Amino acid sequence: MTALEQLQAANPLFWILGLPLGAAGFLAVLPSWRLASVLNVFISAATFAASLMLFQQRPAPSRLLFIDDFNIYLVVLTAFVGFTTALFSAAYIARETEAERLSPVHLRFYHSMYQAFLFTMLLALTANNTGVMWVAVEAATLTTVLMVSLYRSREAIEAAWKYFILCSVGIGLALFGTTLVYLAAQPVMGDGADAMAWTLMIGRAAEFQPDLLNLAFVFVLVGYGTKVGLAPLHAWLPDAHAEGPTPISAVLSGLLLNVALYALLRFKMLISANGQTLPAGPQMIMMGLSSLFLAAFMLYRRGDIKRLFAYSSIEHMGIVTFAFGIGGPLANFAGLLHMTMHSLTKSAIFFAVGVITQNTGTKRLAEIRGLTVSHPVLGWGLVVAVLAIAGMPPMGVFMSEFLVVSSTFATQPLLAVPLILGLLLAFAALVTRLQGLAFGTPAATRGYGRAGWLSTTLAYVPLWVHLALVVVAGLWLPRPLVEWFETVARMLG
Repeated sequence: MTALEQLQAANPLFWILGLPLGAAGFLAVLPSWRLASVLNVFISAATFAASLMLFQQRPAPSRLLFIDDFNIYLVVLTAFVGFTTALFSAAYIARETEAERLSPVHLRFYHSMYQAFLFTMLLALTANNTGVMWVAVEAATLTTVLMVSLYRSREAIEAAWKYFILCSVGIGLALFGTTLVYLAAQPVMGDGADAMAWTLMIGRAAEFQPDLLNLAFVFVLVGYGTKVGLAPLHAWLPDAHAEGPTPISAVLSGLLLNVALYALLRFKMLISANGQTLPAGPQMIMMGLSSLFLAAFMLYRRGDIKRLFAYSSIEHMGIVTFAFGIGGPLANFAGLLHMTMHSLTKSAIFFAVGVITQNTGTKRLAEIRGLTVSHPVLGWGLVVAVLAIAGMPPMGVFMSEFLVVSSTFATQPLLAVPLILGLLLAFAALVTRLQGLAFGTPAATRGYGRAGWLSTTLAYVPLWVHLALVVVAGLWLPRPLVEWFETVARMLG
């Protein structure tokens, strides 16, 4: 069955991939930016609704596309955050336009690229072919590079170029690693798509040449690790977050980093299925801890609010990578839960940050003060979100971090010491920063754009919905969701 035949026969995948792809072309030529904003929201909502259909109708795998227990939850999470970010984006972009920071031409381009970005991420998650997944991740890079440079300022263009160059080098290394995996699989699977299909390779990975797999994983780890933002390959991430539109920062942190890590974990599954390869865990543990400590120390020195939370993303992707490096059912469960909680919490933080920068007219931390006094709903939303991402109970991030620490104590107790130290350093940095942002005498503001009741509601609803989910997850997880995570944790080895 070809990919086109599968899309026609399986409605969920047809709509999940077809809606954003078709919308990207349609929104590029739509003259009205207001209509484009509305359509962007509705198309994203329809994509999310289609992703929920996967729970009822899981299509049979083809050589190019597939759905399994691992990617189904990431597809739904990506579609959900894509929808809520589109809702926030409608309010954010309206104020940017009223302040004449973006032209109608830029807005037409923005909405088109937003849907193209969603398409590339969803394609990467559902690709059953290592080459198609690589192309989708590279396409995601290109679409976000264009959106990071949207303001056309010197800083935005510089950030976009840095993002493009560093991630292109990374994705080039990932391509070499992907080629090595194909060469390892080819003698066993034969020529063509069979030697690139995840569903076929995983069953015979034990027969692959282990030396080639070992070398391939090094390139894949460095290549896709660049996209994850792991230290020392992280240099693009703070600039891209700081200079691009804030909704793009939300999906970069909340979604794209997950997609790159997903690609890395697929290759790790092949390594784990071959008993003759070197363990992949130590390399991932090393990069995870280095990312955690680098980000924890850098949080103390940031003067830009968006850069601050960009380094927080590096910290949390380091924690997730560390958890998957430890491996085992509990650590993998913790890593999956942390991926989910970080996506919801960090996107909520950037929703708050977007409104804050518009209300205050600045990104400088020194010029943002007393938000709980000047903007109570926004300020307290930021307080809850920052405490959540810092790991305060009873938030979902606390639960996932607790499981990471517990699993480390159970299997590698010596590694628990630097892990806890890094978590405490990052916690202290975020709480220290939060005190100045949220409390005290409000600073003088020079905000821009008109914040009507509709735009205010559109901006605040996604923020509080995400926070509500994070709080509930810290107190209670539905049994089907727990079983789902347990199944995937066993798959990851």
